[in-house]
Amino acid sequence: MRNNSLLIRTIVIAIITLIGVYLVFGPRGSVSAKDFTVEGIKNNLARNINLGLDLKGGSHLVMRVKTEDYLKILTESNREAALNAAKETKDENGNPLPVIDASSVTENNNYQVTLNVADSSNNQAIVDAVKKKVDFGNWTESANGNTINWSLPMQMQTLLKEQATDQAEKIIESRINAFGVKEPTLQRQGRSGSGQILLQMPGVDDPERVKQLIGAESRLELAKLVSPPNPAPVETFPTKEAAVQSLGGTIPPNRRVMALTERDDSLNANQTPPDQKTKQWVVIESPAVVDGSDLRDANAISRTGGNSDYQISFSFKPNGAQKFGEWTGKNIGNYMAVVLNDEVKSTAYIKSQIFDQGQIDGRFSKSTADDLALTLKSGALPAAIEYQEERTVGPSLGADSIRSGVAASIGGLALVVLFMLFYYRGSGVNAVIALLLNLILTMAAMVMLGSALTLPGIAGLILGIGMAVDSNVLIFERIREELRHGFDVPKAIDLGFDRAFITIIDTHITTIISSVILYMYGSGPIKGFAVTLILGLLINLFSAVFVSRTIFMWLLSRKQRMEKLSI
Repeated sequence: MRNNSLLIRTIVIAIITLIGVYLVFGPRGSVSAKDFTVEGIKNNLARNINLGLDLKGGSHLVMRVKTEDYLKILTESNREAALNAAKETKDENGNPLPVIDASSVTENNNYQVTLNVADSSNNQAIVDAVKKKVDFGNWTESANGNTINWSLPMQMQTLLKEQATDQAEKIIESRINAFGVKEPTLQRQGRSGSGQILLQMPGVDDPERVKQLIGAESRLELAKLVSPPNPAPVETFPTKEAAVQSLGGTIPPNRRVMALTERDDSLNANQTPPDQKTKQWVVIESPAVVDGSDLRDANAISRTGGNSDYQISFSFKPNGAQKFGEWTGKNIGNYMAVVLNDEVKSTAYIKSQIFDQGQIDGRFSKSTADDLALTLKSGALPAAIEYQEERTVGPSLGADSIRSGVAASIGGLALVVLFMLFYYRGSGVNAVIALLLNLILTMAAMVMLGSALTLPGIAGLILGIGMAVDSNVLIFERIREELRHGFDVPKAIDLGFDRAFITIIDTHITTIISSVILYMYGSGPIKGFAVTLILGLLINLFSAVFVSRTIFMWLLSRKQRMEKLSI
């Protein structure tokens, strides 16, 4: 029965060891004889282990979301929407209620929308109409004579800032992941409401492009052009002032004047495109029919196969497609503007109803089109990004860190091996085997989890070796004690492992709990330390207890009766 148990334990250890060795040193993809040379194994190891920023080199960025701009944009948008809703309010006879104007305050942590009305007796009717169109649910409402106010409390300001930062973090993450940065570190930093985000990008050789991609705007809108219907050409103006004069000298709330940088047939293959013009001005209706929040997907497509003639193809979510379809169905014969970042990129004659897709034909380069499609897919940032700190770690400095870390690890491991062999003699070999297996399996676990190895992570590996040695020392000292009490070798080994196991569990659990807290609240390097230490401790329960005990069982099986143990 004991022999069967030993065989099963040996098979389990062999399988786990082989898997661990393959994960750390094994080739990926096609296998060749070179993969099993010393140089090949080194290359496999370098490819399998993901290195952190401090070891591989790369960029370290601390950015801040301008959350105050987000609240300002929100306030201005609510002001415009509230004014439009109030102007559409009618009395019991169906006549519009007189509303003078609206104003807003967006400074010194004071965000407020004010409606100035002509007759205070209509305040409640106006408030009811505004609430149907504008979400003022978290704003404080007040009325004083002919003014109606909505102000944003400090508590809600903090909450909205946190939400804006969370949204920006998700968008940045999607952009970075699609860009192809391997093992980036992206996390919140600073106090609540600060808007700070930390980004580390190991191995990035073009950090400026990544920065441009992170902060790129991607506000897409489709809106109706204020222009005579087809077949008349799109009404354009040579200057912005001329466009404003066409509106009577002032821009009403339901109109916007924008630059037209290029015009092309971009939404339907059956449309008849107007002549292309550049640097003109047009008037469009506000608000837009659909915007970037309604997008489902966006892709860069080459029109001619060249590198400088790309267009952006996009499609809508079901709700956006429904809105767009209904609107285009009602506006057949009119012109529509494709607005990207407050600039009209294309105009299109609506010849038939369009539902779920369209195109932006701006004659982009491949890289520009890819980046633009990516930013459109990920969505618009809630506010602009500013960079507060930027550091670059060179590959040579990372290589020096690797050499120092490896030298420290090998030195520490060598001293531990010498001590165990000197102090515990033959049984020290048992501990050395368990230590080496612990190191290999810890690295294999990091490969499986895709965790990056950092310089503090190497320190975690060394500390894990120390904890593994401590476990072996506890077990061996318990065995020595049982031998002194007169127990024979097999009984002393069993009692030593059984009685030391509880102590080992206690020390490991307390250290793992501390490491989990470090991982939850620490920055990138601290997380690297915590990960390697946690993995090392969990694997040590296998190597120092299961493997070590199996080795003793194997020694006992070789003799009918073992009278003496080299310990």
